[in-house]
Amino acid sequence: MSNKTTQEDNYSTDAISLKLESLYTLQNIDSEIDRITVLRGELPVEVADLKEEIEKLNERLEKQQTLDDEINSHIENERQKIDQSNSLIEKYNAQQMKVRNNREFDAINKELEFQALEIELSNKKIKSYELDVDSNADKVKLLKAKIKERKKHLKNKNSELADIIKSTEDEEKKLISKKKKCVKLIEPRLYNSYENLRQTSRNGLAVVKIDRGACGGCFNSVTSQHNLNIKLRKDILFCESCGRILVPDDIDQQ
Repeated sequence: MSNKTTQEDNYSTDAISLKLESLYTLQNIDSEIDRITVLRGELPVEVADLKEEIEKLNERLEKQQTLDDEINSHIENERQKIDQSNSLIEKYNAQQMKVRNNREFDAINKELEFQALEIELSNKKIKSYELDVDSNADKVKLLKAKIKERKKHLKNKNSELADIIKSTEDEEKKLISKKKKCVKLIEPRLYNSYENLRQTSRNGLAVVKIDRGACGGCFNSVTSQHNLNIKLRKDILFCESCGRILVPDDIDQQ
């Protein structure tokens, strides 16, 4: 018997009125929160994008600097080859002074020619690597300048966002606190329906008043009987065109 009484109480005019008023209040709170979000505009997205861009630029810079180390390592290797070749040339020159026949002389001469060619080849490689170093240095310089410029831009955007957040922070906290209290008055199933409608609605309106016989959301006409039932608060009723929750036009005059 008590369960039946509870169910009847949940669907009484007073209970339906409380649900409608709670939904309407919740919508007004969410609309104010939306207004603050709009005030912030695209700044949060811009800040996030800038941070991601700077992170990627730093990764590129790290790769370029690693490449620079690799090129310098190649140059050092070629210089070591030149040193080795010069040492061998000194050795072969000394041996050439002690040769006993033409065959030994020719053999040492070929080694001298080979080492001379090795030195020439290494010098060519060093020149090529040095051009790569210069080219890479230009890329590093450009990347550093780009990172500096983007960081400056990020700083400005963060400052703008911080100013807006500061100016709306107290208001937003109060609204969020009010929302939490309001949500407790609405049964979960109904609240989930409300949230789903908010997500699918372009302007975030899930609850709208009847306005001159039409839905306050899509502005399509509402039948006289449907309008009467909404005024009498017999149930939670929806717009037959857009699906929004409809409330009487005098709901905020209670």
